Amino acid sequence: MMMEYQYKDIERISNYKTWPRRKKVDALLSIDCNMYTQLGRESSSRERKETKIKSKNIYKTIGKVNPRLGKLFLQSMDN
Repeated sequence: MMMEYQYKDIERISNYKTWPRRKKVDALLSIDCNMYTQLGRESSSRERKETKIKSKNIYKTIGKVNPRLGKLFLQSMDN
């Protein structure tokens, strides 16, 4: 069973020494997914922009764990 992590936990997750890279990336992507699923029709453009900024930070953190994968996520975000 996986603990529910939040955006504030991204640096801590990336620094876990006992977790394999895959588990770190999975946890970070889970946080990203949860942020986007909480957006809805009623979400303001400010909330959407904040989520996109947080998402970019998550992808940069993924890049510290797995540089190739982080780069791919950041490139796809810019397109």
